Formats: sequence, structure tokens, C-alpha cells
Amino acid sequence: MITEFGEKLSQYWGTIQHSLFPMMEEEIGPLTDKHYQVIATLEISRIDQFVQGSGAYDVGRPLGDRKAIARAFVAKAVLNIPTTVQLIDRLTVDKALRRICGFERRNAIPSESTFSQAFAEFAESELSTRVHEALIAATLKDRLIGHISRDATEIEAREKPTPKEEKTPSVPLKPGRPKKGEERPQKEPTRLQRQPEMTLDEMLNDLPMFCDVGTKRNSKGYKETWIGYKLHIDAADGQIPISCILTAASVHDSQVAIPLATSRA
Repeated sequence: MITEFGEKLSQYWGTIQHSLFPMMEEEIGPLTDKHYQVIATLEISRIDQFVQGSGAYDVGRPLGDRKAIARAFVAKAVLNIPTTVQLIDRLTVDKALRRICGFERRNAIPSESTFSQAFAEFAESELSTRVHEALIAATLKDRLIGHISRDATEIEAREKPTPKEEKTPSVPLKPGRPKKGEERPQKEPTRLQRQPEMTLDEMLNDLPMFCDVGTKRNSKGYKETWIGYKLHIDAADGQIPISCILTAASVHDSQVAIPLATSRA
């Protein structure tokens, strides 16, 4: 399976290198390796197909070109640009990147508020999830996956950790066997005990997804702490991510194992 997928990817990459890159260099000008990475990612993901254009509206200010903003969203991730303000600054000075994203002129670059509004719409519509599902369906459909590797990585955020609700102290159980006819309160089932009886949507809604503090041990055995989230990933043979779930940083990996497996069913 991996050989076939690798050959398909190699052929696709060869087409991009020999056809798309020279054409874009002729149109835009000299490109750097980072530009090539953005172009290749856009060409493989085809995010444009999942986003509607700005369209025409009867009232209010027209929306920015959502297709161009979506391409800028991909560039922001590929180039590891942390903030929207820095993305706008990069688009302003980098003519090649600006035209790759679809903004022909500097004054066509949307404001920070428009970018933020569009990014919120993408998150609400689960744009990245739909693009990933389409990519996996196109490359791994009807193929047998031999191995699944499960891991999680920290996602740092600039937010403040969400305050946790104080837990109501539980009433301690009486020691010994209950008396005849006495009914004692049962312990509430844990999340892992509830998950086999839940649907995928119920399991996902039950997982904490707020900004939190996470702790883990690194390869040298030292504890590392971060503020933000945790991305849980199931990767198939060849390190191809096929299912991903974002949770609060404090969620243990075991609590996401069943949702990750169920999302592939």
C-alpha cells in the first residue's frame, strides 16, 4: 500500500516540479524554497474547492475573497507564522507569496478583523477536517492499512488557561458490607467506561477542548509544561495522518484512543 501511495505522491510531486513551478516562476518571478512548500501544499490540498468565493451581497460591506484568505490560512501554517498581524506584514512585503495566495495588489490584502472573521468561519465549518477527509479518501480509499501509530503533540497557545470548576467533594462510603435493604450510591462511571456506549459525536463533545496546562516527560525523563492544547494523531503506514483530535492540554492520551479509532470506522 505504501509503495503504491509513495509512487503516486512521487508522480504528483514530479508534475508540480516540472510543470507548475516553472510556470509560476515565469508569471510571478523568482521563488524561494518556502514558496515552493506553500505552492505544493496548496496544490495537494486543493483547499479552494471547499471554500465559497466572496459573492455578491445586497447590504453591508462585501466579504473578503474567502478563497484567497483560505490560501493565506494554509501559507500561515506552512510558514509557521504565529499571528495574523505577522501574516499581513509578510503578505505586504512578499509580493510572490501575496500573488500565490491570490492578492494581486497590496490594497487587496484584508484587514486583521476580516482575516479573524474568515478564520472563525473556517473553524466553525470544519474546513481543515473536510479537506483532510477528502485527501485521505482520494489516496487511501479501499486500501488495507497494516499498522496504526498513535501519539500526541503539544500545541502552545497565547491564551490564558481556562479556570477549572471546583469539584463537589464526594460523600465517603461507609466501610464494610451494606446492611440488609441498604442502598449505597454507586460511583459514577469514568469517561473510559462511558465511551463504548457513546456515539462519536457524544465522545467528542465529552472531551475537554479548552485552553489548559499540560505536562509530559520528554525523551530525557524531565517534565515539560505548556499552556494550550494537545493534538492526538493516528498515523498509518508511512506516517500518513488519518485521524486527528484536538483536546485540552491536560487530557490523557488513553481518553482519546476510542474516539480516534471510531472516527476511522
